[in-house]
Amino acid sequence: MANDIAPIIIKKKKVTGGDGHHGGAWKVAYADFVTAMMAFFLLMWLLNATTEKQRKGIADYFTPTIAIARVSGGGSGAFGGDSVFTEQTLAQNGAGASANEPTAADRARGAVTAQDGDAEAVDPLSDVEDILLGTGGDALEDTSTMRHIATRLTDEGLVVEVFDLPEAPLFEGDGAEPTRIMVEIAQIVARIFRLVENDIAVAGHTAARPLVASDNPVWDLSAARAQSVRMLLQDSELEDGRFSRIAGHADRAPKMQNPMDIKNNRVEIILLRSDL
Repeated sequence: MANDIAPIIIKKKKVTGGDGHHGGAWKVAYADFVTAMMAFFLLMWLLNATTEKQRKGIADYFTPTIAIARVSGGGSGAFGGDSVFTEQTLAQNGAGASANEPTAADRARGAVTAQDGDAEAVDPLSDVEDILLGTGGDALEDTSTMRHIATRLTDEGLVVEVFDLPEAPLFEGDGAEPTRIMVEIAQIVARIFRLVENDIAVAGHTAARPLVASDNPVWDLSAARAQSVRMLLQDSELEDGRFSRIAGHADRAPKMQNPMDIKNNRVEIILLRSDL
């Protein structure tokens, strides 16, 4: 009976890995290579298809939020934990930013300057305009005050137009006594204009009056309002020596198509170019 027991047969199956060309590891490496090449050609295309100013904007987008260099605009809190109205905390941009005499190192780390002969050099007054439009709403208790302000860059300089609104005039009645809104606007404009040393001009304008009016006060009124704004700016610590022109233009240069539109009641505060 013992001879009838079948022998136990153990079969060993040897499993070997696929050869190099049959495995999948090379596919991962190839995909990484293709991705890197695509990124490289995309970078080359961007360098060729964009202007210097656009490339600077792209570079600024990827700037670290930690202020590791003076050209970085980052900070640990709002406005870097300090006021934006100081040279030390004002976000630096381009060749030395708000510095009056940027060094060669600042130019190397920044963008272009007018001295480099680049046609796309940044207008220095545009930085002041950006600060005014970007921080004014935060600086004022009533953010609706900024609805009275419009800016434009001209050959003469940065023009800050402050105009009446139907529900919120800048002056009391038909006089030159400023309202609370005009006082607040003058304070913030003065704080920002103190960042630079350019001269300042103030021009008053009024809306047209009906032709039947026997005594038309537009000339005296526009001049008086310009003088009133000048006094507000001086009270906000703008030096008297910086004012080069105070003028009243009456209703001779209406901003709106309708010469009697209330928005033609306005005051222009002009930051003059220093190179004129």
